[in-house]
Amino acid sequence: MNTEILNLWSETTAISVAIWMTLIITVLYLGRPHAHQLIKSSGRALHNAFRIWSTSIGQLERRVVQRNTDVILANGQEAIEKNIEREFARVNAVVARDLSKYPSLHRKISDTIEKVEKDYHESTDSAPLPPAWIDVIKTISALPTNGDATIVKVLNGIKQTVQESHDQTLKSFQKSSMTRHKILSGMQPEWRKLTTSLEDVKDTIEGLEARTRTIDNQMEAYQQIRAREDKAIHTLTSSSLTQFFISGLVLAIAIMGGLINFQLIAMPMSEMVGGASYIGSMKTSDIAALVIILIEIAMGLFLLESLRITSLFPIIGSMDDRMRRKMMMITFTILTILASIEASLAYMRDLLALDRETLQQSLVGASTGLVEAQFRWIPSIGQMVMGFILPFALAFIAIPLESFIHSIRTVFGLIVVFTLRTLNLVIKMIAGFMLHISKILVSLYDLAIMIPLSIERLIKSTTHMNSSGKAVKLSKESDPSSAINQSVA
Repeated sequence: MNTEILNLWSETTAISVAIWMTLIITVLYLGRPHAHQLIKSSGRALHNAFRIWSTSIGQLERRVVQRNTDVILANGQEAIEKNIEREFARVNAVVARDLSKYPSLHRKISDTIEKVEKDYHESTDSAPLPPAWIDVIKTISALPTNGDATIVKVLNGIKQTVQESHDQTLKSFQKSSMTRHKILSGMQPEWRKLTTSLEDVKDTIEGLEARTRTIDNQMEAYQQIRAREDKAIHTLTSSSLTQFFISGLVLAIAIMGGLINFQLIAMPMSEMVGGASYIGSMKTSDIAALVIILIEIAMGLFLLESLRITSLFPIIGSMDDRMRRKMMMITFTILTILASIEASLAYMRDLLALDRETLQQSLVGASTGLVEAQFRWIPSIGQMVMGFILPFALAFIAIPLESFIHSIRTVFGLIVVFTLRTLNLVIKMIAGFMLHISKILVSLYDLAIMIPLSIERLIKSTTHMNSSGKAVKLSKESDPSSAINQSVA
């Protein structure tokens, strides 16, 4: 059929193809204005459509950026409010614990100072001999004796009496000095007590100063968040990304721990539930082991919520303290029971593995070594300890889970913004390419009909030259001065 259409005009294929090409080029030449208009209008329509899409995506991107900013600032504001509240609570605790005792401490310090001052006045030193005794001794020594034995005896008696009085005074001074030294040595504990009290006051004041500096920094960050400053937004975004990767790493470690926990209890659960029972495509024993692990994780979540470490369930945090303590005890008891069950299942797993190993060795005719039987309790104890500790370790998965949930909103928003920006750029490029491709199609269309277009340009140029020559000739005939000028020339 195609050959008949191709050879419609002549039996010679070349002639028939030439006729077809001539007809096609003629038709394309005749429809050139309409084809140009169709190509250009289609290109402009596609360009405008893609530009509209780009504008819509840009508006959506701005809304998403605004939403991400609001979410980041709201999370940061909430976190800083909690930090400020916690710092004020600590300051209140310091004031209630230490500064509330300041009146009694002040009274104690005052009493100590008064006692020290009193002891100091009591230990004041006094001269052992007044200056009058020295003058008397000098006067008696200077009296003339004139060789009279009575006078010498009287003077010696006076001198001896004065000397005895001096010795008694000196002994009294030494005794009082020892007493004062004892008083001074007794002041040392009071001084130490006073120093300790003052150091306690100093430590309390310094702790309050450190708390106030921390509160000032938190308030400055809070004001930056309220003012929606770029620095605060960048800081909170970086913090969210850091929390996302750290919490994701911890969750991955927790998942690996959960797999180990599953391997510990999967085999004994198959002996308890039955290894031939299936629910769908999974064994019932595997589902039972997973359920136990998930219940342990749920109990850990409720336990940390009751302790107000996490806030995934606000209704638990809003309970009164009595109900919250009851829930904490119940969840901890359930978690302990499940951990004990897992420890027993882990021990049962070791026994089952030992029985299977013994059966295999008996089938092959080998005997179990005495050394292995002696130290067989070591892996059993290890598996029991792992089975008891892993549930409590999985209970703390709530902390990285909360951080991951809070940070994933920021990370997901950043991914959406990046995707929208990339899509917006691609659509703008496609819009420009559509406008450019329409020009290329117009040029290709003219290239296909370049022969008739060349003939058309040739005819137009010849007609233009003839019309220009006729116009010059008519202008010369109508202007006699130009003819005279030409003849003169």
